[in-house]
Amino acid sequence: MGFDLSIFVQYGPMLLRGFGLTVLAWLLGTAFVMVLGLLIALAQRYGPRPVRWLIQVYIEVIRGTPFLVQLFVLYYGGPMIGLRLDALPAGILGLTLYGSPYFAEIFRSGFRGVAVGQIEAARAIGMTEPAIIRRVLLPLGLVSALPALVNFSIILTKETVILSIITVPELMYQVQRMSTETFRFLEGNLVLALFFWGFVELISRFGHRFEARVTRHLTERP
Repeated sequence: MGFDLSIFVQYGPMLLRGFGLTVLAWLLGTAFVMVLGLLIALAQRYGPRPVRWLIQVYIEVIRGTPFLVQLFVLYYGGPMIGLRLDALPAGILGLTLYGSPYFAEIFRSGFRGVAVGQIEAARAIGMTEPAIIRRVLLPLGLVSALPALVNFSIILTKETVILSIITVPELMYQVQRMSTETFRFLEGNLVLALFFWGFVELISRFGHRFEARVTRHLTERP
């Protein structure tokens, strides 16, 4: 059996829909992960001790369990406590809960890289804590945290394939369906590999460009 491209005539539209849904799940998941991770990092920095303790427990539990297990508990166990979600919202929520501790630790590390003297100087001129966060902590912390943020965003692209387990019709789900119906496994998995390779390259290049733009004021110009 050789490589058969003709199956893509029939299954091409289905794969394109899966491609679009994968991108959508990643975009929404990454955006929500970044917001929740930032809020967790700020709560760790400014919250009272009980809040910091609860956050640390949440981080350790999420980091210590596989994403597949978390997704199963959320999707199949959620209805037991009244949380009934369709597959796609459950998948995006699962990505958010899974990725937020990692993003929180990245932000926390970036915040710790901000010189104490700069924060004290901001307080000395009368800046409020929200203003310090907005105008000192976030801009300077982002500079050191950006490479790690881009790297974990790339990792999240490959976690989207797990959403197929709860019947989210993203690309992996559509490839498995095509392979099962045609018994052509090589073609579908090659498309899957090429898609993720291209998607990761696109994110990586965008991340490098964004990083260069954010840090250009720190680079010596000839």
